[in-house]
Amino acid sequence: MPFSQFATKLAEREQAGLLRSRRQIDSPQGAHVVIAGRELINFCSNDYLGLANHPELVNAAQQGAAEWGVGSGAAHLLAGHFGPHQALEDRLAAFVGMPAALGFSTGYMANLAVITAMVGRGDTVFADKLNHASLNDAVALSKADFKRYPHQDLAALESLLAASSAKRKLIVADAVFSMDGDIAPIKALLALAEQYDAWLFLDDAHGFGVLGQGRGSLAEFGVASPRIIYMATLGKAAGVAGAFVAGEQVLCDWLLNTAHSYVYTTAMPPLLSCAMLKSLELIELESWRRERLAAHIATFRAGLKTHGNLLDSSTAIQIVLLPDNQTALRIAKALFERGIWVGAIRPPTVPTPRLRITLSAAHSAEDIAVLIRHLQELLAG
Repeated sequence: MPFSQFATKLAEREQAGLLRSRRQIDSPQGAHVVIAGRELINFCSNDYLGLANHPELVNAAQQGAAEWGVGSGAAHLLAGHFGPHQALEDRLAAFVGMPAALGFSTGYMANLAVITAMVGRGDTVFADKLNHASLNDAVALSKADFKRYPHQDLAALESLLAASSAKRKLIVADAVFSMDGDIAPIKALLALAEQYDAWLFLDDAHGFGVLGQGRGSLAEFGVASPRIIYMATLGKAAGVAGAFVAGEQVLCDWLLNTAHSYVYTTAMPPLLSCAMLKSLELIELESWRRERLAAHIATFRAGLKTHGNLLDSSTAIQIVLLPDNQTALRIAKALFERGIWVGAIRPPTVPTPRLRITLSAAHSAEDIAVLIRHLQELLAG
């Protein structure tokens, strides 16, 4: 059989506790979801502010569909760039304090766009070891030299920069690391970029909407520079879909003209831009969502501080390290049987097995208490 080798590899993955599968959700995204007829408390979603099923966003999308239709019909550079697309780009640029922004269908495509359009053979990318896979894939496609430094190790990064003779240098880092929950030292990274004449590209997929009064990691730390390239996704805290890159106008013009994942793909439906414009209103006005999320984070960390190996994180991403794949699967399964959905993340996604617990403003205090109680019991046993 032509695919027998893959069947063998899949069986090996299953034996090692590494086989991946999907669960079908039979309800809208939210703090509680229905799977196979059961309601579960959802601690797997990146819907940090509880906006994914917000009635005002649903209404904005419905009105957008009525006015603009469902499909965009073409790439942006042909006949697919609509009024809502442009309005959203303008609003996003202003929201994060950048001169310009360019919209993308996914964060993966945005990361591919930036790196492949900005660097190539003879250039060098300096990347945190724990960066998102899309950033690593983009570097491979760019054919630039790839220098990875140990997670958050600024001394190692500086050594690499100091030794480099590349004409173009690009420092790349997650702003909030998706599988650890910690935050990059953005001010220090910018200082190194300035010292060694490099660009700094930040993937703020998990910071936008939450940090900096919702405006993201740059606002959180009061950082601004024309050498910063900023990317954020719109399907996590913002509750919709897509992504954007923000920076200098010339950067966005360059991407629009040269980035394959922008030029050669159909534009997102304009109705999603309508929904996203409403989302930005709520992110800006409803600060109580971030306040409630912060309270949940504090409660959770206090409840788990003496149980298991809880990584240091002040964000909605809370990580409990576990000794092996089977333990991660066993605890996640036990939680699921108790009505709690938590992700068991294993290699190769991460170097060590873990539970990835994501908190949301949509969770109640009782949801958090239930999670803590059952985790305490399972980790103690």
